[in-house]
Amino acid sequence: MTSPATPAVPPADSSTSSLRVLVVDDDRTLREGTASVLQMDGHAVTSTGRGDEALEFVRRRKFDLVLVDLYMTPTSGMEILRACLDTHRDTIVVVMTGNPSVASSIEALRMGAWDYLPKPFSASHLQVLVGRAAHAVANARETREAAAVASPRPQLVTQTGAGDLLALLGESASFRKAVDLAQKVAATDASVMISGESGTGKEMIAQFIHKHSRRAQRKLVPVNCAALPENLLESEMFGYRKGAFTGADRDKAGLLEVANGGTLFLDELTEMTMPLQAKLLRVLQDGVVRRLGSETHDAVVDVRFISATNRDPQESVKQGILREDLFYRLRVVPIKLPPLRQRTEDIPLLAEHFLRQSWQRHRPGTPTPVFSDSAVDFLVSRQWRGNVRELQNLIEHVAVISDPGQAIGPDDIPSHEDGGVPAAEASAGFNTAWLNEPFHTAKDRLVTHFEKEYLHRLTTRASGNMSKAARLAGIDRTTLYRLLEKHDVRREPGSDVD
Repeated sequence: MTSPATPAVPPADSSTSSLRVLVVDDDRTLREGTASVLQMDGHAVTSTGRGDEALEFVRRRKFDLVLVDLYMTPTSGMEILRACLDTHRDTIVVVMTGNPSVASSIEALRMGAWDYLPKPFSASHLQVLVGRAAHAVANARETREAAAVASPRPQLVTQTGAGDLLALLGESASFRKAVDLAQKVAATDASVMISGESGTGKEMIAQFIHKHSRRAQRKLVPVNCAALPENLLESEMFGYRKGAFTGADRDKAGLLEVANGGTLFLDELTEMTMPLQAKLLRVLQDGVVRRLGSETHDAVVDVRFISATNRDPQESVKQGILREDLFYRLRVVPIKLPPLRQRTEDIPLLAEHFLRQSWQRHRPGTPTPVFSDSAVDFLVSRQWRGNVRELQNLIEHVAVISDPGQAIGPDDIPSHEDGGVPAAEASAGFNTAWLNEPFHTAKDRLVTHFEKEYLHRLTTRASGNMSKAARLAGIDRTTLYRLLEKHDVRREPGSDVD
């Protein structure tokens, strides 16, 4: 460790952030220097140069923070990491290594290490990292205390700007699993990586997590990594000093500083260039931001990171477009959102919600239209390549062109995805999404879809007269009633006699 003489960051307040720390390293100079810095900051420090002794310490008492060298013999740092997490799952373990880019460092993060500290490190670097750990420990204590007090489950609704309500609606198991995980992780400071196709609601989940976190009173700062060129994205995120480049006529704080105390949402993370990923990784390591054109550290930030991508994150690592070490730092808790075509049971609920929402915005005070059963069936049959966002936009279109109290049928719903085919034809025809299913499953779905649509149109054409409907269909009334009951098709008002 380099000289600890003048820390760049004020020591942690020992009255609120004192930690029980174990330092394990067979390098006596580094071990004693590290312990000295931490003791001066008010932490209770135990140190050892022997791995077997460290294992005994871990088994006998609980430490808030363990700093352990990866490369020790005969007991390795990996063994101590496992023992720490097996004995006290909430212990924060930081691995120290002179070669942080090797696979073992990544493996340590994968196993549950909180961070790694590359050697040699300065006293200020150590203090920043331990300060972040103290903050995490304090949050964990508050979470346990809050859990001991009965409190109602937060409503799964998040408020956004302009009074617009975005509800996390859905009953499908895959979507509820994602929402429940978001709810559990919201109270922590853990980094979250949300993956899913475009339009599945990744930003909405990020808003929900921030809304229900302890940082809710501070800012949620979104950064679209795909929307800006590299140089502009860098200056926006990290800020700059006056004169750093042409047009930099004043000092400007970056979005990392703006998000201090709050949450930074990195949307489309995999579109960020590798040099910027390396610079972001440095902020994650030590919490220090250096503005463009600056020769010193400009700010220490405490930021919770939520990232999102419409790619497969692990595949992005394999393809070399996402740093593996950054991936493991940002993906402490992964949340995967299913596409809408895999949660078709949620479509009626979402469609009704978006219809009410759009109607109140465009036609407040008038009767809201309602979807007919055949219209709902048509919505369920579509592929929804744009997912929930496409559904929301389509329903707003329907709301704008509908009349108050109108019963909305399939013909009232535009069919954009089928090349302009009228909705009435598309709803009774073949849906290319069925090609993703086994033959017999797709066949059964097509037959069911046809029978329901046929019966709806048949009873409407016969004005509810079942004798006439049976004659038109060329079947007896008993068969017709059986089919109506099978598909739960309601009869239109009318008479059973000619």
